[in-house]
Amino acid sequence: MDYICNMFETILNFFENTTPVLGALYATLFTWGLTALGASFVFFFKNMNRAVLDGMLGFTGGVMVAASFWSLLAPGIDMSPGEGFVKVIPAAIGFTLGALFIFALDKVLPHIHINFKESEGIKTPWHRTTLMVLAITLHNIPEGLAVGVLFGGVAAGIPEASIAGAVVLAIGIGIQNFPEGIAVSMPMRRLGLSRRKSFFYGQSSAIVEPIAGVIGAVAVTFFTPILPYALAFAAGAMIFVVVEEVIPETQQDKYTDIATLGFIGGFVVMMTLDVALG
Repeated sequence: MDYICNMFETILNFFENTTPVLGALYATLFTWGLTALGASFVFFFKNMNRAVLDGMLGFTGGVMVAASFWSLLAPGIDMSPGEGFVKVIPAAIGFTLGALFIFALDKVLPHIHINFKESEGIKTPWHRTTLMVLAITLHNIPEGLAVGVLFGGVAAGIPEASIAGAVVLAIGIGIQNFPEGIAVSMPMRRLGLSRRKSFFYGQSSAIVEPIAGVIGAVAVTFFTPILPYALAFAAGAMIFVVVEEVIPETQQDKYTDIATLGFIGGFVVMMTLDVALG
């Protein structure tokens, strides 16, 4: 435990000596790196047990839900002015707008689910591997945005936004990105793509996170009053992804109990990280 705390302190010292916008870039490059690490498993395995995949996807959902509350909604509400209904209005508005944003992208952006059976968005002749990458990319936008918004809050001098909280969120998202990288690359390998191409598609799905992270940090830096709305926006977008995409995907087979336990595990891990370290 002391080793973990010392390592975390070292990480914090690094980010405290870095500008928040650059910190957002570094943190989201880390989350992208763990996606690439997960995707690299395709070089060692061609298939993955469906029970393991469902458990990992459940874990991903649990991390995202816990992060949405502990790292985004709760701080957003704390930093909002007023009392009672007035205090929660920014979070309610931001949360709703975040969910509607992903809802709109979901209806417009062509993409296909991990099971390669259900395509959504406008009709397109694009190959289904491209649609698969677009689906995971859609998931990763709010994750990168969430990290960037927290770092932007630090730059704006908001007391409720801390480097520790932003780093913990990045660690949590990075942890859940690892199985996400596996979940993208493995199905492509089963379709007959080469290991190299499967890895490329798997890791490229998270490239959007550093972009979204920097945009979120810069936006909040210049428009400080939007921070409570921005935090809730990212939370709403993440919850929409979990409910509309991640959880239904884990219910496609007979391993629903494993997926549920994975969800619980992911929630507990993220909650523990945020409370203990953030």
